[in-house]
Amino acid sequence: MKHSEIIERIEENPIIAAIRNESDLDEAIDSQVTTIFLLHADIFNLNAMVDKVKAAGKTVLIHVDFLEGLGRDNKAIDYICEIIKPDGIISTKSSSIKYALEKGMFTIQRFFLIDSLSYDNSIKTIQSIKPDMIEIMPGVMPVVIKRILGRLSVPLIAGGLIETKEEIMEILSAGALGASTGKKQLWNI
Repeated sequence: MKHSEIIERIEENPIIAAIRNESDLDEAIDSQVTTIFLLHADIFNLNAMVDKVKAAGKTVLIHVDFLEGLGRDNKAIDYICEIIKPDGIISTKSSSIKYALEKGMFTIQRFFLIDSLSYDNSIKTIQSIKPDMIEIMPGVMPVVIKRILGRLSVPLIAGGLIETKEEIMEILSAGALGASTGKKQLWNI
């Protein structure tokens, strides 16, 4: 899938299903979401999960930091890119994002914003690494979303601690492209 198509999919439906348990995958596939983040998988179920999401016509991205049974090195990225073939990856690690970009993969770099130092470091990292998209956490910070988007032109999604439709609406109104959530009741709004 082309990078622009991934972004368009999120624009079509800005709610992203964040899957932590394989048992939730079918419900995410049956929901209205067009994009699914696999936040937990292992070498035994990863390929089948990705194939199932793709067979349903949905976009799938793998959070490589949480994979079990694969190393945290470039060979793991090579394997994911060449064998598993998701639509993209998610990581907090700049080295993983940078290498995946070199491989031509769509990347989302995740940042945890806890204070002004983490905010400033995130801005510098984004400007240096240039991921295709960023995800900020916690997501319920519309003022910070506006601030980041005032400084950067990278597509932004927000995730973490999102509990209600109203919070999603605030996130989107602040300029975020989408919101990732594990709350199943929000996947069909």
